[in-house]
Amino acid sequence: MRYKDPTQPLNTRIDDLLGRMTLAEKIGQMSQIERENATADVVSKYLVGSVLSGGGSVPAKNAPPEAWVEMVNGMQRAAMSTRLGIPVIYGIDAVHGHGNVYKATIFPHNVGLGCTREPELARRIGAAVALEVRATGIPYVFAPCVAVCRDPRWGRCYESFSEDPEVVRDMTAIISGFQGEIPDATDAGRPYVAPGHRNVAACSKHYVGDGGTTKGVNEGNTVASFHDLMAVHMPPYYNAVIRGVSTVMVSFSSWNGVKMHANHFLVTDHLKNRLRFRARSRLDSIVRVLQAISNEWMLFQGFIISDWQGLDRITTPDHADYLLSIKLGILAGIDMVMIPYTYTEFIDDLTLLVRNGTIPMSRIDDAVRRILRVKFTMGLFDHPYADASLAGELGKQEHRDLAREAVRKSLVLLKNGKPGAGPMLPLPKNGAVLVAGSHADDLGSQCGGWTITWQGLTGNNLTAGTTILDGVRRAVAPGTDVVYSENPDAAFLQQNRARFGYAIVVVGEPPYAETFGDNLNLTIPAPGPDVIRNVCGAIKCVVVLVSGRPLVVEPFVDVIDALVAAWLPGTEGQGVSDVLFGDYGFTGKLSRTWFRSVDQLPMNVGDAHCEDALFPFGFGIETQPATY
Repeated sequence: MRYKDPTQPLNTRIDDLLGRMTLAEKIGQMSQIERENATADVVSKYLVGSVLSGGGSVPAKNAPPEAWVEMVNGMQRAAMSTRLGIPVIYGIDAVHGHGNVYKATIFPHNVGLGCTREPELARRIGAAVALEVRATGIPYVFAPCVAVCRDPRWGRCYESFSEDPEVVRDMTAIISGFQGEIPDATDAGRPYVAPGHRNVAACSKHYVGDGGTTKGVNEGNTVASFHDLMAVHMPPYYNAVIRGVSTVMVSFSSWNGVKMHANHFLVTDHLKNRLRFRARSRLDSIVRVLQAISNEWMLFQGFIISDWQGLDRITTPDHADYLLSIKLGILAGIDMVMIPYTYTEFIDDLTLLVRNGTIPMSRIDDAVRRILRVKFTMGLFDHPYADASLAGELGKQEHRDLAREAVRKSLVLLKNGKPGAGPMLPLPKNGAVLVAGSHADDLGSQCGGWTITWQGLTGNNLTAGTTILDGVRRAVAPGTDVVYSENPDAAFLQQNRARFGYAIVVVGEPPYAETFGDNLNLTIPAPGPDVIRNVCGAIKCVVVLVSGRPLVVEPFVDVIDALVAAWLPGTEGQGVSDVLFGDYGFTGKLSRTWFRSVDQLPMNVGDAHCEDALFPFGFGIETQPATY
């Protein structure tokens, strides 16, 4: 069996294995099922090729890395016991750290990372996340999201690095962190994962145009010309493919009324067969090597995966005609199908469609060849089982320090002092301090969605980390009086206005993900506005806004002394206090245009009406570290 011989060329191994496979074994490889269904009997009986954890799907509450490793290895043992011994590839969302896993390091969401303008920081974060994912025995992540969010009303906007495709292209450097640096840039288009157990296969998502839907409606319709789609939403995929990304996930959304999961032109004709690399003026090291061949077509050779029950949603209502959905999706070019629950129906129906000639065997072979290529490239055939010695990588201090650095660099200072007064920041470390607001002492709200559960949770008992209030208490001088009152009343403020030198007000959005985060008004949720007015009307204050996108702040700007956009910083809240108190300076620049009113939306850099933005794209007041 030449496919089992690691000394054989890659294509030889793929051809040998593909030639031995039955239709059932091929369709099994195209099937990805949810962890809770992936018993040893199911994996071996249905020859399952892939398993995933949905948001919040875990082996047990607060499960340690060892429990994850044992679960994944158990599934792998079942797969390896089948006739051909084709290993399972286990995938999980890791959009800002290994979010499903207790005590993992949670990094700032992408909207904040885009404000750093540091691709190298993104690469380092990708490498750290890969290690934490590998610590739990998982070799594949559904990340990064390379959407270009053009309307902050979209509930996934915080998963986008920027409204500007150039910023998103730069930040695809995170892929090289996940997978390792591709050794030969002339291999662009081929999936690449560095040897060993320290990297993971990545997945660029959601292909394509998910950030451009009308009014930011999740899973909605992107109305755009082909030129605009190529100019705004496609560029990050060029860079992802250049970096050797292993997989691409298709979007739930539509382009001009055609569901992406059924779009043969964009999935097969464009992505698989003729992805055109378009050079640009600012070329990173990989692109420089490719400059000489920049007029050639590239072929994406990894596999294309559906989103969660993505085929079901081709019809309205969902799953109304599943045979038709499977036909359209597979013929469009989807290789692996995320079918968390209805896997037997999918397997039976796809088998029928192949046997009756509706779907040709050549399409099945193309899908399986791509899946096998990724599995061989990852080394799964030669080293299928997890490395239990990596357990200590989860949440380790080095990664938390990196996340804290990312928080510092992602913060954007929007206002620093009232007219005629001096700068308010950095804050002094002595004197009495009032800390107020719902988000000052709320780790879950700092982390946002895709943390422990799909939608995220409020409160401080979901995982390990440091709140912004914790950070303030650690930053001030010994003996400094730090008083926390979530929503101080007028009497308290009146009685204590002379006591406090200043106040830190931390307010923002509750956690959310996807459709649950769609928001047409984008106002600061109650009681945030009242806390701002009451506290800042009585005491000199800095407002720290914790949110997944710009919110309506113009009504409060005049009363506020200083305003900081903290985005969704994750578990390392001390990164916020690092900059508030001047241990480090503010350096972040807006990755999004900050509107005055939702009536202006969509509003993106380059638009004529951007002249009336409250804070333009790229804005950010810089400060120097304080000298104590």
